[in-house]
Amino acid sequence: MKYDYIIVGSGFGGSVSALRLSQKGYKVLVIEKGKWYAANDFPKTNWNFRKWLWMPGLRFFGIMKLSVFKHIAIISGTGVGGGSLVYANTLPTPKSAFFKSGSWRDLNDWENELKPYYDEALRMLGATKNPKLFDGDLGLKKMSEDLGIAEKFDATRVAVFFGTPNQTQKDPYFNGEGPERSGCNYCGACMTGCRYNAKNTLDKNYLYLAQKSGAEILAENEVYDVKPINVADGSQGYEVYLKNSTKFFKKHQKIKVKGVIFSGGVLGTVKLLLKLKKSSLPNLSDKLGEDIRSNNETLVSVSGLDTDKNYSKGIAIGSILNTDENSHLEICRYGEGSNAWKLVHLPYVTGSNVISRLFKILAKFLKNPVDYFKIYFVNGWAKNTVVLLFMQTLDSTLKFKRNVFGQMTSTVSTGLAPTPFIPESIKLVKAYRKAIDGVSTSFALETLAGIPSTAHILGGAVMGKDHSTGVIDKNNRVFGYQNLFVIDGAMISANPGVNPSLSITAIAEHAMAQIPDKTD
Repeated sequence: MKYDYIIVGSGFGGSVSALRLSQKGYKVLVIEKGKWYAANDFPKTNWNFRKWLWMPGLRFFGIMKLSVFKHIAIISGTGVGGGSLVYANTLPTPKSAFFKSGSWRDLNDWENELKPYYDEALRMLGATKNPKLFDGDLGLKKMSEDLGIAEKFDATRVAVFFGTPNQTQKDPYFNGEGPERSGCNYCGACMTGCRYNAKNTLDKNYLYLAQKSGAEILAENEVYDVKPINVADGSQGYEVYLKNSTKFFKKHQKIKVKGVIFSGGVLGTVKLLLKLKKSSLPNLSDKLGEDIRSNNETLVSVSGLDTDKNYSKGIAIGSILNTDENSHLEICRYGEGSNAWKLVHLPYVTGSNVISRLFKILAKFLKNPVDYFKIYFVNGWAKNTVVLLFMQTLDSTLKFKRNVFGQMTSTVSTGLAPTPFIPESIKLVKAYRKAIDGVSTSFALETLAGIPSTAHILGGAVMGKDHSTGVIDKNNRVFGYQNLFVIDGAMISANPGVNPSLSITAIAEHAMAQIPDKTD
């Protein structure tokens, strides 16, 4: 066999796996369905749908994918580097409750066990505190003062190289072994792809170093089958079937390999494993697709009416407000000119049914026609708008399963169905709107259908003590198969209540530490 391991996906879990396995002497191939993106390849604004959105049917091969289910709309990343290309750089550590809840709670003393791996993840990702606050952040600070919780406001810890703006210098992180970097210029365009080489995406740390250690990366290819060779438990290896993901005429390949690591994120890994459970991997746990979580998020936009302000200036998420023990609020921004989101935004309203919300939308247009005209037609949306990202640690779960057409569908598993109308969030939106003298809008699906949006979909292949309680064990090994792992957001087995990229990275580091060096 040419490779010891194939890694399906190049996000946080896959990138960590690629580096650590390569360093241990294994021959590794990373397969990524998205494209390679250099700094100049990213779109200047999100009006360039071809480079921003992943919609292969329309020949759009960008870095962001939007998937809509009955209960939730999900934003995810594609491309070499996975979600790191499109995420907002933010690296918080979850509170203690995360380590002591969910299906993994009794498998380890996770908070202490994972501490050194969180530290290593922070080092590798170049974590540092945001040094500058701009108009959107100052609005959040003012709101915290208005609410009497100013001490709970802080700048975020992020994966950004600040240095000297726009000035290139030798690798600042890995003793010269990494690529050259340039200082952040606070353009706000982190989530459409950093064009200035300042964002610490995975192709600049884990994947870059993995390639130097011998790992290979095959972009624009998608795995569609994994079959054990000879023995049902995979102890003699696997045949991995893949096809081109960006061409009209698909080129198919079959590669034999000793082990496989699924790292395609929830939407990639869970979807593929649900398919394989019906065919080539029937011994996968019946827990597959369960315990899907979304951090109980809401995303609401607030547009300021003061034309002297520039809310696009800064980094994607520059500040955070810990509003109570279960909740927090972050300020998100897009770079100036990235105004395409306004096409799918409506006035922010709440209500128990779509009819009442439609009447409220109409009433808002009639009551404030000048304000909404400015938002949609006069002022640049990104320059005048922040997105309020609200998250909670309070738990509820969904279940994903395959329908007769082979597509994933969602059902409510435990707790209440996700909703964009969370009372604490509604209160904070009003407070921020008041603090900056603004007008609030939200994604049309939230307003019309009551479907919340998330960029942090987690679970579906969670840890358990055995085959009946989880899909993987505490070391990320798939129950029922040898040399088969899940290492991505699908493994997250409790609600972190914060941006999960750091936790995925740390748990991936822990999983890799359990694999011995290659000896033959």
